[in-house]
Amino acid sequence: MTAPIAPPERGPDRSAALREALCPGGTLRAVINLGNPVLVQGTPEAPTGVTVDIVIELARRLGVPLELRPVGAARDSYAALVDGQVDLGFLAVEPAREEGVRFTRPYVGIEGVYAVRPGSPLAGPADVDVAGTTIAVRRGSAYDLYLTRTVRNATVVRGDEVVDVFVDQRLDVLSGVRQPTEELAAAHGLRVLEPAFQAIRQAVAVPRARGARTVELLDGFVAELKDSGFVAASLRRAGQVASVPD
Repeated sequence: MTAPIAPPERGPDRSAALREALCPGGTLRAVINLGNPVLVQGTPEAPTGVTVDIVIELARRLGVPLELRPVGAARDSYAALVDGQVDLGFLAVEPAREEGVRFTRPYVGIEGVYAVRPGSPLAGPADVDVAGTTIAVRRGSAYDLYLTRTVRNATVVRGDEVVDVFVDQRLDVLSGVRQPTEELAAAHGLRVLEPAFQAIRQAVAVPRARGARTVELLDGFVAELKDSGFVAASLRRAGQVASVPD
């Protein structure tokens, strides 16, 4: 866990109600997933990226200290939220997660894509879900949850590191977030299947026990950052390409 980040000079207070609902302990505790390079870059000691920018701005507006808890995978972010270890996190919106957390509107949209080896007979995502086809996924990721509820005939094979599963078990299909998957494909001669098989909506998440009012207040903050161009500017600074949903 990183040391608490002292709050910058207090600006206009957005909402005392949000402060009380979101971080009643006086410090905003946020989990940051280093496993998604589109949203977070840097190191556990010095993370950067759009999610980090968002939570720093929120702490600034609320006038509270910020404590970042870096983790390596989305499943760890979800667990920290459900267990009440943190006040806020960033996750893809998925029905399987709504039992434990509440989501704001999406702040960023990314895509899930498939990649295959040269010579694979698979021409597109519609060809993947057939008996005998094996798909490598990262356990607990947004695309794992999506494929778990949508794949009917192919076999989904999970692992902590999706590339290791794909290579070690000689699976047919690699799944992942578009940008790192395209980089991997370019480096290793894989072919990305178009179009994307999933639109991944990334949102701010809070423990479900916090209640709908907390999300309502937080949703206004997210809407403001999107409408002002804050999110788009943060993505540009990080050199990342992602959509900002309306």
